[in-house]
Amino acid sequence: MNDDTLNQAAQWFAQGRKVALATVVKTWGSAPRQAGSQIAIRDDGAFVGSVSGGCVEGAVIESAQEVIQTGKVCALKFGVADETAWAVGLPCGGQIEIFVEPLTDG
Repeated sequence: MNDDTLNQAAQWFAQGRKVALATVVKTWGSAPRQAGSQIAIRDDGAFVGSVSGGCVEGAVIESAQEVIQTGKVCALKFGVADETAWAVGLPCGGQIEIFVEPLTDG
């Protein structure tokens, strides 16, 4: 986990912004980031951190925006066979599972 990501998320939240936190919870095969990697996403789309080195961040940010609006957590899975990996932005194949949650006072 990256303390800079968590610190920035806490600062945004303290400023009254709505924030979601996405965390890699599991990887299989060749994954770009290890379990525990995080990205914090602010309600206006600003973000800090990384869960995939850029290959699926767009989809995670989009899901985070929905989590911020609904307050409901979600789990995302991304993965492909090695021969199709390049087409979807995962150059090494593998799979990652990401948990997205809104930050709350609790």
